Amino acid sequence: MNINLKIEELVLHGFAPAERYRIADAVEQELSALLGEHSPTDLATIRTGSISSLNLGSFRVTPNADSSSIGAQIANAIQGGLMK
Repeated sequence: MNINLKIEELVLHGFAPAERYRIADAVEQELSALLGEHSPTDLATIRTGSISSLNLGSFRVTPNADSSSIGAQIANAIQGGLMK
């Protein structure tokens, strides 16, 4: 099963602008890994079509968290929002 996911805009508040590309790369890598772990049956529950907005709420970041861990948290939230 092929999944094409395009995130046009990801709004994050409270992060340094210089971190945006590292966080985006970490989100992409983690989300690919997370979705790759699921069977086609699991993935059948993914919302399909165009989703204009997906509010994933908020999450806590530990002080001095690196881009990888922030990206992983975001990817988990996105996966949870898509598989509702």
